[in-house]
Amino acid sequence: MHQLGLRFGLHIMRGIPRRAFAARLPVAGTSWTADEIADTDSVCPWNSDNYGLNHDHPGAQAYYDAQVAQFARWGVDFIKADDMLFPYHEREIAAYARAIARSGRPIELSLSPGTDVSVAHLDHLRQNSTMWRVCDDLWDRWEDVEAQFARMARWAPWQGAASTGGSAAIGWADADMLPLGRIGIRAERGDDRLCSLTRPEQISLLTLWLISRSPLMMGGDLPTSPPETIELLTNDEALAVLWHSTDNREVLREKDLILWTAQDTDGRTRYAAVFSLAGTPRRVTVPLGSLGARPDDHVRELWTRTDTPHDGRSLVTDLPAHGAVLLRLGQDMR
Repeated sequence: MHQLGLRFGLHIMRGIPRRAFAARLPVAGTSWTADEIADTDSVCPWNSDNYGLNHDHPGAQAYYDAQVAQFARWGVDFIKADDMLFPYHEREIAAYARAIARSGRPIELSLSPGTDVSVAHLDHLRQNSTMWRVCDDLWDRWEDVEAQFARMARWAPWQGAASTGGSAAIGWADADMLPLGRIGIRAERGDDRLCSLTRPEQISLLTLWLISRSPLMMGGDLPTSPPETIELLTNDEALAVLWHSTDNREVLREKDLILWTAQDTDGRTRYAAVFSLAGTPRRVTVPLGSLGARPDDHVRELWTRTDTPHDGRSLVTDLPAHGAVLLRLGQDMR
């Protein structure tokens, strides 16, 4: 897998299997057994296969150390640890991060689900993980996408690198996997299908993920997804917003209109996004100043790869229902 330029990730549930508890299986490398380290009062509300761990017992850390050491021997690069954030399991998260550090292999840690996760946990999240979900599971429903606007507006100012407790830390608020292309294969929700979002809704989703700098993880099956999906996922002009932007923020939210802006790390180029939450098409007139644009700026729409004319005062754009445009602003960009 690594020779193909790919990375290896897996999913785990917090805690220790009930079957290991019942069988009193040994914790690798110790004299303790599973029943001694389990917290039987801590059970995931949607998957009861595991018990949580009692971190007052040293065997709890030893169990996570052994688990991650095995993953490291397999060459794992990415671990999604489920049932960590709702409620917020501070000691479990820290113990898992400690196990990764002890494994001797650089492994990215992703935490979920993000139901009701608060920015008050930011420092702890940055210190102990690479990325963390900010919502429950997101599916191909417009109401799921629309709910992300407020969440990502809350988290976007904190994306990326920062100084935490006197040391550098980096971390990413994760708006969830992209429910695009062919989805629902063996899913817990819905049948095998193509994404139910309209194309404008898919563009709005991707625009929000990009300009809020959410990690992008494809939730559909790439080999059987339609070319239209692959085209969206491989638009290098749009992806540049994710790769090269900073100071990303929502700057206006009035009725059905939402505006975001960002700066490029080159110090010259700027980005903006215009979203319509309206359920019908509408023509939107936006003052250039509301987008951080200047009268002599060249404006390019990145999904269509077309130049967008303006009169030096306002930008007029026709948005479909639940639609968006993603704009690059600057001079001498032709």
